Amino acid sequence: MQRIIYIFSALLLLSGMVTAQETIYPAKAQKGILFLKNGTVHVGNGAVIEGATVKINNGKIEEVGSGVSIPADATQVWDVKGKHIYPGLILPASTLGLQEISGIRSMQDFNEIGDLNPGIRSIAAYNADSKVTNTLRSNGILLAHTAPVGSLIGGLSSVVQLDAWGYEDAAYRTDLGMNFYMPSLLTRATGRFAAQIALMFPQQGDPAKEALAKIEQVKNFFREAAVYMKNEHPVPNLKFEAARGLFNKKQKLFIHCNQVKQMLLAIDFVKEFGFDVVLVGASESWQMADLLKQNNISVILSQMHNLPTLDDDDVDQPYKAPAALQKAGVLFCINDDDPQNRGRNLPFNAGTAVAYGLDKEAGLSAITLNAAKVLGIDDITGSIEKGKDANIIISEGDILDMRSSIITDAFIQGRKIELNDKHKQLYERYKYKYGIK
Repeated sequence: MQRIIYIFSALLLLSGMVTAQETIYPAKAQKGILFLKNGTVHVGNGAVIEGATVKINNGKIEEVGSGVSIPADATQVWDVKGKHIYPGLILPASTLGLQEISGIRSMQDFNEIGDLNPGIRSIAAYNADSKVTNTLRSNGILLAHTAPVGSLIGGLSSVVQLDAWGYEDAAYRTDLGMNFYMPSLLTRATGRFAAQIALMFPQQGDPAKEALAKIEQVKNFFREAAVYMKNEHPVPNLKFEAARGLFNKKQKLFIHCNQVKQMLLAIDFVKEFGFDVVLVGASESWQMADLLKQNNISVILSQMHNLPTLDDDDVDQPYKAPAALQKAGVLFCINDDDPQNRGRNLPFNAGTAVAYGLDKEAGLSAITLNAAKVLGIDDITGSIEKGKDANIIISEGDILDMRSSIITDAFIQGRKIELNDKHKQLYERYKYKYGIK
């Protein structure tokens, strides 16, 4: 009987999660001219403009500065005096829309069977109705890079905007990169319970040798693809065709790895194939920052709120890594891949990096303009500059400080979006239940 009650309660919980937020609709396209005046504009490129005005025209930023004139007959004028205007934040690496609840198999659509799946497209599986999406918007995250996962080559990833009816209108920049999940080169497990696990499950064979064989398998795939590209074929090879963008520089190769040895092998993909490589995770990248700079490799740091990779590293090493990369001149951005947060603590990861040596406006750039540069979308977003999409958030305080960051308004391509979410609804529900005002 207790088991039946438990199952019934779980089903009720899931049904509530599935039906929540159904009245939060995507906003209609922005029409006409909108002025945001008297705000402190953080451009995203390091500049800060006090008492500035942002002019938005049909979803695009038309002017920004302290000298923008507002016509007397303007009908859409917002006075945001005392508030801060920021570019919309960008989550640079995630499975958003591909994974809803990790414990339920039917709500996970981010992984395919097999080692080499270059033609898998994350955008085709993206769920615009994910309940996670609205919790990100409440913290200022308006764009996300969502990627398929695999044992080796996971497939093609895309950037989505977080106010859409379906995957078609969520698509912001599709198939911008291929994702390679490099196997670990450590010969033994690491972590708190590594010794116990090693005794219970002894390793068979040489893990490092097996990993190198898999990496060579990936290289051979790209070598064959390079030969394929040089000739015409009556019947196209879909796997090789999926890699064409890597060779003509229209796509990036996102290599997911953390160890120095892995990153040294990642450099081989630049030297041999000439690929535009981005390291994702890269927790040990601070040890070889100069080498990454020399090879023009950019970095997506997984998150600051984490323990160091190696036992003998400084306990605060993840906090200090961004400042080390900045000093070396490496193009990097910051991510939040904590499975509990699902990305919503992105601005506070950047705030932690600022507390440990990163310049404050550089911390903002690490989740806005730099993220756009790493993803190759800085031509249309990432900063509050003329000609770019009006992806903008307004906060009452410092967006990098969780104590003062209160997002009051957000715009995606000029559309004012709803900032309600499941968390806020539950907060209000139980305030009402217990009579809290």
